[in-house]
Amino acid sequence: MAMRPAFIFFDLGNVLFAFDRDRAFRQMAAVSGAPVAHVAAVVMDGGLQASLEAGRISWPEFHAEFGRRTGTACDPGELARAASDMFTLKADMIPVLAGLERIDCPFGILSNTCGIHWDHLRAGGWAPLTGAVSRIVLSHEVGATKPDPRIFAVAAEAAGVAPHDIFFTDDLPEHVAGARAVGWDAELFTSAGGLLAALHDRGMNLGV
Repeated sequence: MAMRPAFIFFDLGNVLFAFDRDRAFRQMAAVSGAPVAHVAAVVMDGGLQASLEAGRISWPEFHAEFGRRTGTACDPGELARAASDMFTLKADMIPVLAGLERIDCPFGILSNTCGIHWDHLRAGGWAPLTGAVSRIVLSHEVGATKPDPRIFAVAAEAAGVAPHDIFFTDDLPEHVAGARAVGWDAELFTSAGGLLAALHDRGMNLGV
């Protein structure tokens, strides 16, 4: 049996929230007038999203470069809303978080994300982003993205416990591997049920 964690970090996308990036591209295309495929290529293949998530560029810089590369002009606020309105709460994770709160296990969020996405989610008042979430570590604020060891170091310091006392779950294998490389206990997220089983194996009965 693995050791019971003192702190748990959750990834955001595809763990607490599902997201549909194709929907965002369609909405960005509708706002800007650029073809959907070109929007996707500029944002993803062109590295704009990666730069935004790593904090290397601001949203105004993203907007200006997006316009230059697509040959379009649109309102930055409208483009931000189009790019951000793609998340759906994973409702089956709410009992997991409630169970952790009942047993007084602190938990937080460790995510590769950007300011416009985070602001959109916070504005929605979603349950996973309020109340018991004690630490929030976001790539665009740290200036490093998972699996860079730097972001795990910042998160461990924020948690205030030793690396081996942290449990982390993420939907991407390379992020799980990165966490394990710095001494964290980490498991690939596949479902709320799978996560509950992993926590049970670590001596945590959440009553779910």
